Amino acid sequence: MPQGQPTVVPDDGLTTRQRRNRPLVFVHTGPGKGKSTAAFGLALRAWNQGWPIGVFQFVKSAKWKVGEENALKVLGASGEGGSVAWHKMGEGWSWVQRDAQLDNEQAAKEGWEQVKRDLAAETHKLYVLDEFAYPMHWGWIDVDEVIEVLRDRPGTQHVVITGRNAPEKLLEFADLVTEMTKVKHPMDAGQKGQRGIEW
Repeated sequence: MPQGQPTVVPDDGLTTRQRRNRPLVFVHTGPGKGKSTAAFGLALRAWNQGWPIGVFQFVKSAKWKVGEENALKVLGASGEGGSVAWHKMGEGWSWVQRDAQLDNEQAAKEGWEQVKRDLAAETHKLYVLDEFAYPMHWGWIDVDEVIEVLRDRPGTQHVVITGRNAPEKLLEFADLVTEMTKVKHPMDAGQKGQRGIEW
């Protein structure tokens, strides 16, 4: 199994094992496609390790049938890897349906309260907070509070946050930040999203 070698070993008083196993915060942001896809790929690895996984979808409609949801639920119920809990918080794409904004804002706040409860209880080992950058960007959820909660979370709980326009403070705090940049996309040529690719 390939193992990455760090270029710097900090003088932080931790052993190599302690440093290696410390819980991480990931952020997948940027205008390109693949932020959620990468997070769900990470969830597959976590499932294979037997970790309990909590997926919290912010903003996306509860009516959407997301392919990763079905796949991870089947895997979670298989008894072979980790368990999977899937929560949908939003009722639609709020930048399109502005009249539904208050409902979406309340759903996002309730979702964040559930995440905080689960973190305090150490319910999962991996949390996928899908599209969570949007509620912070829109000012629905306080970025400073998110950072404080994540900094103080107990145990070895990993958290991955996806979405465009992730706040700068969050990027500075996170352990791993990936920005997806768009070079080309079929929609630029007038092609709509398709089954098996977008969902």
